[in-house]
Amino acid sequence: MQTYLVGGAVRDKLLGREVYDKDWVVVGASPDDMLNQGYQQVGKDFPVFLHPQTKDEYALARTERKSGKGYTGFICDFSQDITLEQDLQRRDLTINAMALDEQGNLIDPFNGKSDLDNRILRHVSDAFVEDPLRVLRVARFAARYLEYGFRIADETLELMRTLAHSGELEYLAAERVWKETERSLLGENPQEYFRVLQSCDALNYWFKELAVLWGVPNPPMHHPEIDSGIHTLMVLEQAAKLSPELDVRYAALAHDLGKGITPAEMWPRHIGHETNGVPLVESMSHRLKCPTKAKDIAKLVCELHIKVHTAFKLKPSTIVKMLNQMDAWRKPERFEHILLACEADARGRTGFEDRRYPQADYLRTCYKEASDIDVKAIMASGVQGAQIRDAIERERQRRVAAVPRPELDSNGY
Repeated sequence: MQTYLVGGAVRDKLLGREVYDKDWVVVGASPDDMLNQGYQQVGKDFPVFLHPQTKDEYALARTERKSGKGYTGFICDFSQDITLEQDLQRRDLTINAMALDEQGNLIDPFNGKSDLDNRILRHVSDAFVEDPLRVLRVARFAARYLEYGFRIADETLELMRTLAHSGELEYLAAERVWKETERSLLGENPQEYFRVLQSCDALNYWFKELAVLWGVPNPPMHHPEIDSGIHTLMVLEQAAKLSPELDVRYAALAHDLGKGITPAEMWPRHIGHETNGVPLVESMSHRLKCPTKAKDIAKLVCELHIKVHTAFKLKPSTIVKMLNQMDAWRKPERFEHILLACEADARGRTGFEDRRYPQADYLRTCYKEASDIDVKAIMASGVQGAQIRDAIERERQRRVAAVPRPELDSNGY
């Protein structure tokens, strides 16, 4: 029985990154051997065990053979004669197919260290195409290690494209797709995840509402980058700089889906894309099984982002109505997340990345003034029933009307 540290822990250790989780492979052992030593079995499809003290995961060395569709269609062999090299060969990328023995010696049968040094994401073998989830995983690694200058090997990108065209991605469980997507959205460069998926045609099923944005033009005056797909990734990049919150980043990703169904004869204008996009945000979110909170904020940003951009031109009654729609009085955090997503939209344009976004501060002031009303005094004035709500609404509008409106700068709106 021999134990090896494998996978991400080895990769990140060699990169000089902090190692948070450690995965181990055990060669030459049976499930009974592990149980007899006090390990707790947790794996169902193949034996994975928790160490009795550290709780690290220890998996028996195994091979896999494709037997069906999607991520789970595999037959595993974890007999005691499976070698470490056989186990490493089934892994996705060479940089993930390295191991360290108990003396700290590197075992690298597929030249992962060379690819790590040369900043290349390369598949281990042609068995890569047997697991469609690997398309998403490679895209996530590309995003995660963008700061190090990694690129995907041309032949690996071609295999990813082959998988995307095969229809295998459709057999993935939504939960697995969302898990990879969420982890990428929460990273430092989430836009790279979607850029890679778009480059290998892998957006076309799970993100089909997003996929059609590439090639759809915007007015050059407001969008020097022109292309709606490029704009969306620029917005997501800005959202990642403005906020660590998943809700803000997902809303940035989904805010312009309505442009994908604008009739071509109307291009480059997109009249009504805000309301047209709301059902598309709903359908994509439902398919991905994303959290309800993220979906709801994304729908609001989709519908209201143009109003937020043009806040200085809105009537006080319209601003109060918009705050009501956001449920800002009860959910101030949601209100703030919507403003951040809208700011990301304004900055996610070529040449506008560092511009001020005074609309957000103006609306924050409107919200603060409209929130600071004396409901008890209104009730004491003698109004009753539905009149109370109307009186509160009028007072909120009066206070918003008193907020100074900044001069609109050359922000493009």
